[in-house]
Amino acid sequence: MAKQWRGVIREYFDRLPVSEHTPIITLGEGGTPLIPAPALSRRVGAEVYVKYEGMNPTGSFKDRGMTMAISKAMERGAKAVICASTGNTSASAAAYATAAGIRAAVLVPDGKIAMGKLSQAVAHNAHILQIDGNFDVCLTVARQLSERYPVHLVNSVNPDRIEGQKTAAFEVIDVLDRAPDIHVLPVGNAGNITAYFKGYREAQEAGEISKLPMMWGFQAEGASPIVLGHAIENPDTVATAIRIGNPASWAQAIEARDVSGGYIGAISDEKILEAHRILSAEVGIFVEPASAISVAGLLNRHEAGLVPGGSTIVLTVTGHGLKDPQWALHGLDGVETTPTQMSSDVDEIADALGLASRA
Repeated sequence: MAKQWRGVIREYFDRLPVSEHTPIITLGEGGTPLIPAPALSRRVGAEVYVKYEGMNPTGSFKDRGMTMAISKAMERGAKAVICASTGNTSASAAAYATAAGIRAAVLVPDGKIAMGKLSQAVAHNAHILQIDGNFDVCLTVARQLSERYPVHLVNSVNPDRIEGQKTAAFEVIDVLDRAPDIHVLPVGNAGNITAYFKGYREAQEAGEISKLPMMWGFQAEGASPIVLGHAIENPDTVATAIRIGNPASWAQAIEARDVSGGYIGAISDEKILEAHRILSAEVGIFVEPASAISVAGLLNRHEAGLVPGGSTIVLTVTGHGLKDPQWALHGLDGVETTPTQMSSDVDEIADALGLASRA
């Protein structure tokens, strides 16, 4: 008999810092598909899978951490939560706060957020404030507010978020029955690469896997502080979800890279959008641009001759394409795609589609 997925806290209860006293606030997050990607496998000569985190309730991986953050906030008696966000965190925080019956406040960078993401926070009745500054300014303000006032911070600097997000690594192992040789992720605030590596490490310590995967992370060239080795005051990239100039989990990302023998690199916006198109047109998975950097990074390493032949590789794509659909509509040339106008004549339509008559 089929079993209903119960959300990451119930599914991995004994591997999370929760107890019978923790009120579990869930929207059924996690249990996302690990999808074989034959088109990418052929391109790079490896066995490639895509962990599609856009299938979470609010359309991004943030829900894994948010179920933990809000549940633990409720356990501590919180009446309100706050976050800084470029979009996905605000959507998730607002949804889970609503499920918990508490208030969510969201600080977003002025003019630096995809409207599809902001609409989710609006729909879930969050109190949204656009701050004069970038994401890093918003996070600083959110931290100060949580220190001075009775509001609980739910950004990835909150360790509960990392605990929830690490469950994605457990799911990969559950499906493959081992760790991949390489795991590739987008890097913005660096919480996700930190969380996956934590999950893999815990699985190794428990004897579930024999070795850690190499952790490969990629930043957009216009927002690549870890690659450059210094914070960026005004990060800029089409990949809004990773447009961050001073990652909160910087040190942890470096540790994940170094301990695993991995790599963190930078990718141009042009290559990100090319990969965005490859993933949707060849694999069948629609993601926001920031997610596509995993694909772009893999292709970049393959072109450099650095993808081991026959290796098992997992790419995490972090958010659904409906979060930020404009890039699919406009394409690489910036020209908006529009449907071809046709009459209702069947033969004309068949001709336009290149269909041969059955006669």
